Amino acid sequence: MTTATLTHARTAGTGGLSFPRVLRSEWIKLRTLRSTVWSFAIVIVVSVGLALLISLGIPAEHGALPAAQQLTIVLNASLFGVFFGQLVIAVLGVLVISGEYTTGMIRSTLTAVPRRLPALWAKAAVLFVSSFVVGVVASTLAFFAASPILASKGFSATFDGAVIMPILGSALYLAIVSVFALGLGAVLRASAGGIAAALGIILLLPIVFTIAPLQWMHDWAPYLLMNAGLSSFGLRGFGGSSTLDTWQQVLVVAAWAAVSLAAGAILLKRRDA
Repeated sequence: MTTATLTHARTAGTGGLSFPRVLRSEWIKLRTLRSTVWSFAIVIVVSVGLALLISLGIPAEHGALPAAQQLTIVLNASLFGVFFGQLVIAVLGVLVISGEYTTGMIRSTLTAVPRRLPALWAKAAVLFVSSFVVGVVASTLAFFAASPILASKGFSATFDGAVIMPILGSALYLAIVSVFALGLGAVLRASAGGIAAALGIILLLPIVFTIAPLQWMHDWAPYLLMNAGLSSFGLRGFGGSSTLDTWQQVLVVAAWAAVSLAAGAILLKRRDA
């Protein structure tokens, strides 16, 4: 073996793979997974389909409502699909990393990136951006599907900043949920367990906090992931109305994702593949 070969092997073995190349590798893996295509397609179809169904079910308004109230009705109909879309995105977030543990591909990934954490950050980055883009597309299509139907019933809204910001907020929430689920997948390393934990925290925990006869649980309900996330762009979770500002709700959702991803990073570094 020549000196040049030894040098190349040593460089590769100590993490010589640059982060942009790790990003590109994770992007290729993400977009070639069938679960990614199906999950993103389901998010779009569900968002548009529910927007149409809700719009058709809303009765016509015979009196003139204030513009703000009309906007609220249009946005609620357009963005309601996020309630179900978050569950699909959470499943995808878990599968992105748990699937590698199931197939054994994680060993190849960690061999190529022996420092390990850059691989997790790359997964989080490509998943976050992809989920955000799909969220924007889904919510925008849902708005344009619902708005003509609602306009014919007396509810109109212009596609301006008052509509664009909630659409971006809904997409941001979906993107953060994907990273939160990725962290859980890295912690549990099993698809079934990761999906159960993600859906339990997102959906079941708010229900439990709402029906429990304990005041402190009602007080903390606005800080749950789904309640804070939905409220950040105008929808309502199971915790009723929130007194938090929008930026505070976004920070709460980001904190859930940060804790989950940090736990996944610590365990990825400490445990064997």
